[in-house]
Amino acid sequence: MRARPKRDKGAQDVVLDLDAHPAAIAATAYLDRVPARLVTGRHGLHVRLMPPAPEHRTRRAMRRPGPRVDLILATLPQGAQGLARDGIAAAMSIWRPLLRPGGFLLVGLAALRPQPGEVSRRATVIAAARAAGFFYHQHIPAVLVPLPEHEPRTAPEHPDEADDGRRLLAGRHLPTFRDLVVLGTTATGEESAHA
Repeated sequence: MRARPKRDKGAQDVVLDLDAHPAAIAATAYLDRVPARLVTGRHGLHVRLMPPAPEHRTRRAMRRPGPRVDLILATLPQGAQGLARDGIAAAMSIWRPLLRPGGFLLVGLAALRPQPGEVSRRATVIAAARAAGFFYHQHIPAVLVPLPEHEPRTAPEHPDEADDGRRLLAGRHLPTFRDLVVLGTTATGEESAHA
């Protein structure tokens, strides 16, 4: 078990959602964390803290030292991009310095299955993360739809029954979960000195 570096007791966790999804930002504020956004300036990428809603404003939220975050949320693939390992490793190499020592990257993967002969998306992301200096921490299957009480294929099908939606759609399984891959950082000596 890795110990997190000591931090100022008044500091709140900062969460950077790369997709800037309103629900993630609202959940971050609700959980008394500080939402942040990634902005591009003259000197490259940097993190900007988002002002909290008036009911969640505290003095310590705006006193947060440093440009680093505790948690980054990302969805892959983004847009029409595929999952090329080198491209993901390059993106993760950019994201890693944004994390505080002991921070985490949570990657949500599209629920599509790989084609025959392709490497799974989860394995591709984990390999790219290791190349970028992350370690694999955990895999979480996030359920997307309510699961049926009984296995749909085991229910008897009578010709006079209407389709109740429990069976396969056109002979194919419906996506019922999304892979969430949790990746962590370790503190190097230099990072610990600057944390």
